This record gives sequence, structure tokens and C-alpha cells, in this order.
Amino acid sequence: MTETALPKLPETSTAALRFLALGDSYTVAEGLPASASWPQQLAQALRSDGANLAAVEMVAATGWTAADLLAAISASKPRPPFALVSLQIGVNDQYRGHDLRRYRKQFAELLLHAVALAGRDKSQVLVLSIPDWGVTPFAANDARGARRIGREIDAFNAEAKALCQKSGVRFIDITESSRERGGDADLLAADGLHPSAAMYARWVQIIRQQTAAPHLPTALAGGH
Repeated sequence: MTETALPKLPETSTAALRFLALGDSYTVAEGLPASASWPQQLAQALRSDGANLAAVEMVAATGWTAADLLAAISASKPRPPFALVSLQIGVNDQYRGHDLRRYRKQFAELLLHAVALAGRDKSQVLVLSIPDWGVTPFAANDARGARRIGREIDAFNAEAKALCQKSGVRFIDITESSRERGGDADLLAADGLHPSAAMYARWVQIIRQQTAAPHLPTALAGGH
């Protein structure tokens, strides 16, 4: 994929930068302390690079579908602009057998919201793919089986990726990483389904690698 840098802000910006994370259980780090989530770990890494970053704001909850997230954004009315907006949603749509066409429509709406919340700057929006929970111990009791779950995850991710490419929004693939060692106990929370802090840390590494930024650009880090 084409590599792009993390978002840059004007050199004159001195206020604390705001990061909004939109999503589901993978955003809130179900079963773990809030600090273990990938948005919180990414924020901490950016602060270590020198970014003046405010506390991460989230509109996310375990079990949410794309429709749930749309409703929550409408209800909570996050106040733009944000320096960075992340979006990761769809696993519960897949789990519940929702129609791909409905997901496509709702995801397209979510992308519009994300871009608007980023001050209409697409470069400040980051979309993460859905991990493959079919490789986890939790999935062993699911009648669909790992292969079918994986195919369905791929189909949902393909829809999201296509919409991101059409919209000019960055799409970060963490799905393959989830498959490589997704069943390892040290990369899973106690429920045998959700990722551990170590897996979320791997996602943060992928985000930073795929945005071609070893650290935050100086315009965003401030003071340099």
C-alpha cells in the first residue's frame, strides 16, 4: 500500500491535540485496563515522541455494531476538530450475520462522520481492519468454524477497505497479525477472545510502520 505520514498540524498550534477513537470492544480493550487499549497505547507512544496530546476521547463500547456506533455518535455529539480520529468497527456485524450491503452503507456514513470530526481533513483519519477472532479459543465452539469466520471477516474488511480507498482515508490492516499468533495465550485476554495488551502493542507497531512515521512529525509533536 502507499505509505503516508501521520497527520500534521500548523506549526503555530500550541493547544493540546485531541484524539477521538470510534469503535467497539477492540477499541475499549474488553477485559483489560483502559490503558491497555491500542488507542491509549498509541497516544502514549506519541506523547513519548513529544506530542502535546490530551486524554484520548472514545465513543466505543463492547458489542456495538456499525448501527450502534452511528447512534452513539449522534447522541454524544463529539466536538470537532480532532487532530486524529480512528475507526474500527464491524466485528459484531459479522458475528451476528448482518448483511454486507447494510454494513457497507453504515460504514460509509461512519467514514463521513470521522472525516467531519477531523475537521474535514482525511489525512487525520485512521481506519483499522477487523481482527480474525476465528483463530481464538473462543471460536472453537462456534458452529461456523474458523475458515468460514475468516472468510466473513475478509468480506467485511474488503468492504471497509474499498470505501476507505474511494474516500482517500488510510486503512491499516491488522488482520494478518491477529491470525499469525491470535491463538497464543500471551496475546489474548482472559476470555480467550479479545486481545491482550501485548497484541494491542503489535497493532500500534503496525500503525506506526504503515504510516511511514518512526515518530510523530515535528509539526504535530510541537516545540521542535
